Order: sequence, then C-alpha cells, then structure tokens
Amino acid sequence: MLDWDLVRGAVPAVVTVAGLVAGAVLLFRRDRRRWSRTVPIVAATCAVILFLLWLVVDVLWKPFPDPVPRGVVGWIGVALFGFGLAIVWQWRSRWPRRGLSVLACLAVVLAAGANINAHYGQFPSLRAAFELPPANEIPFTSLHSAPGPPLPRSPERALLDGWKPPATMPKNGVVTQVSIPAATSHFPVTRNAYLYLPPAYRASPRPLLPVLVLLHGQPGGPRDWIDGGQVATMMDRFAAAHKGLAPVVVMPDATGSGFANPLCVDSRLGHSETYLAGDVPRWIKKTLQIDPDSTKWAVAGYSYGGTCALQLALRKPMVFPTFVDISGQDEPTLGSRARTVDEAFGGDERAFRRFNPVDLLTTHSYPGSAGVFSVGRSDSVFLPQQKRVFEAAQRNGIKVIWRETPGTHNWQAWSAGLSDSLAWLAGRMGLVKQ
Repeated sequence: MLDWDLVRGAVPAVVTVAGLVAGAVLLFRRDRRRWSRTVPIVAATCAVILFLLWLVVDVLWKPFPDPVPRGVVGWIGVALFGFGLAIVWQWRSRWPRRGLSVLACLAVVLAAGANINAHYGQFPSLRAAFELPPANEIPFTSLHSAPGPPLPRSPERALLDGWKPPATMPKNGVVTQVSIPAATSHFPVTRNAYLYLPPAYRASPRPLLPVLVLLHGQPGGPRDWIDGGQVATMMDRFAAAHKGLAPVVVMPDATGSGFANPLCVDSRLGHSETYLAGDVPRWIKKTLQIDPDSTKWAVAGYSYGGTCALQLALRKPMVFPTFVDISGQDEPTLGSRARTVDEAFGGDERAFRRFNPVDLLTTHSYPGSAGVFSVGRSDSVFLPQQKRVFEAAQRNGIKVIWRETPGTHNWQAWSAGLSDSLAWLAGRMGLVKQ
C-alpha cells in the first residue's frame, strides 16, 4: 500500500469520486433558504479568500519563482468550499449530522489534495508523502569501506567499451543520504543530500564513474528528485542497458530550507554558489571513489534548480562544463528585477549582471561547454523564458540542444527532461561513445 501510485491510475480517481460525492452530501439540504442564502454566502467568502491568497502569494509576497497554476487554485477553492459548508452544517444539527459533515469535509479536502498532487506529481506514493525511507535506501556508513583500488581508466575510450561487470555486481543501484558540510561557504545547510549509486559503483573493483549534480526547485528539497523525479528508477533503467554503468548522482541541499531563495549566487542571501560549486565537489572527490576529472561531470536541475544549473555552468565552467537546464527562468529572481537587485546585491545592478545568465552569455565565451534546455510544451510561463536563454546560448556559440516534453511546470516535464537527456549526457560524461 505504501507504494500505490498517487499520481496516475485508480487511487487518485477513487479519491476524486469520493470527494465529489462528499461534496454533494454537503450541498444537500431540504431547507430552501440554504440554497438562496447560505450556499452563495459560503461561495462568495471562499472567492474572497482565494483572491486574497492570490494577491499575497503571486503579487505581494512572491515566495515562489512561478505563479500558482489556475488548476491548483481551483482545487484550493474546492477544499475551502467544502470546509465552509461543513462549518455551516454544525449549526442547528445533531451529532450524527455533524460527524457526517466532518467526514465529508475530509473527503473533499483529500480529493483536492490528490488532484493538486496529481498536477505536480510531487508525491508518487504514500511512502513519499510521509517521507518514509525509499525501499532501496541504505546507510551511508555502509559505503565507507572501499573495495580496493578502482579499475584504471583509458581517457581515449568510452567507459562502456572497456568494462566487464563482475558476476557479483548487484542488479540495481541504491540510494543513501548524508550531510555535506559547508566548510568554505558557511552556507546554512539544514538538510541531508541524497545520493544515487549505480550497480557498477557497488562492484569490486569498481570503475571510476562520472558525477551528475542534480538540483531541486524552490520550494523544494534534495529528496524531490528521489520522489517526484523517480531518479533511482530512471538511472537503474539506464544502467540495465549499459552493463550497470550510470553516473553517480549527488542531490545536495541547494537552498538551505524549503522556502528559502538564495538565487544560487554569493550575495547577502548566503554563499550558495560557493557551496554548490566548491564545497560539494570537494566533498565528492574526497569521500566517494569516482572519476575526479571535472570534464566528465555535469550539473542539472528543474525550475529554480534549472536556472541554478545554468548559472553554475556559466560561472564555473571548469567545474561543470556540461549542464541540463529543465524549465528554468530567464534570470534568477525574487519576484522582480528591482527587488532582486535591492535585496541580494544592495542595489548594485552590476553585481547582479555578474550572475545573470543572459548577461554572462553576452560577455563571456565557453568553448568547452555544452548543454540541454528542456521545458514542458504546455508550460506557458517558462517555455518562452527558456527559449530566450537558449537563443542567447546559441548566439554565444555554446553547443546547446532544445527539447520540449509533455507536461507543464510539473514532474511529468521535469522527469522527462532528464530522462530524454541521459543518452546525450552519457556521451559527454565519457560513459558511452559520443
């Protein structure tokens, strides 16, 4: 039951039908005054609350880089309406009716939550929703003992060409989590990083595998790629087709907390760039038995993480010469250019431009860099932004690829953006022939 699909299939459909039936129960009363007075008042109150929420979240506060989708707003309205009707039921009702209204309200709220979750695909199962350990998670301490020296690597050959997996190699990779300290940046990291280690990493002796640093969105956290992105399943599928070979995937805490927005820069908001491009790579090379050659490394992310991946690739091309920007923005933002420049850089526009991808693409050259820009074809907000940055990268001369995948600004598009780029990434990272 913990692994039932909460995004597609029977479960969300049954929950939705149950919620609609419960909503009908809440609406049903023989009192005509209820329809002429009470229901319109509840509906109007919910509309006012929704408007205020929109005003605060999308206009005034702007805690997220993207606006709340209309479908999500609609289901929030359904939940508020059901809650309001349940409150009305409490008046002049006996306990059986009151209990029924509470149950009906819960069913409506669950239906709304199920459909909001289905829109984003954030929690594919109850295991993810309750943040229970993934079925393939192992303690990080069990990885400390190395199986001996790694296999020598020929720089002229793809890793797949010279790799013969031992019979004892596991069929699937594993997930683990660990705290990556901010030794130099002192960035306020509050959450463990997640790692995916492919079957070949667990072989003895193991090959020197390349590294993919994978960044989450905002709001979000390191585990999001494990749950919503199903990255372990994706990489296991790739490894199964390539003799157990796949990148070692490191998913660090890119923002410091679920709602923080440090813009992936070194600024008044914290030194997140130094953490992601300095502390994290140094920890990886010191702690994991991987290919230390940064020319075989890549950085990728979605939404905020996609913008961040591009920023790191342009600011630190010697660390991350390869990038995948999935549904990113055309510039890092706290809601507006003026607010961003003021709060992060003390009003210094020139300091902002030193971190802004479009400005960097007009003033610097990147002869060894290459990347993918991917976006959901139904994403009306981020598709035009991605297109602007992609065209700027083309004018710069960077080898870039454009991809459009099914979906909007959700995990359907983000997961497909990485999955569709894996073959290209494997060539850039030296796993297979380019």
